[in-house]
Amino acid sequence: MLNSDLIPKNLYADIPADLPEELFTPLLAGRDFRLERIVSLGHVTPAGQWYDQPEDEWVVLLAGAAELEIAGEDAPVTLRPGDHLLLPAGLRHRVSWTDPKEKTVWLALHYNSNSP
Repeated sequence: MLNSDLIPKNLYADIPADLPEELFTPLLAGRDFRLERIVSLGHVTPAGQWYDQPEDEWVVLLAGAAELEIAGEDAPVTLRPGDHLLLPAGLRHRVSWTDPKEKTVWLALHYNSNSP
């Protein structure tokens, strides 16, 4: 019998048809990192709210589409499948738009770049 860690899992599996809230699924974690899948369907960061995280975050968009607002930038950053972006620790950002008709699937790697 295979070790359960060796059985393939699918990033597009177990996504509910109805998403009243964004879905955050932890995938992997270590001492200085965590990897999560995020699924959005028209979800945005609430008005006036910004993410200002103590760790770096690398995101890649696997499906759907999204726009991020970055504090101090004039225009939002548009992400399509395959696009990825590094958000350094302390960079204020927010999700200003995700596709309301197609699920937007992200991978987000949160890590401490100051680790030894």
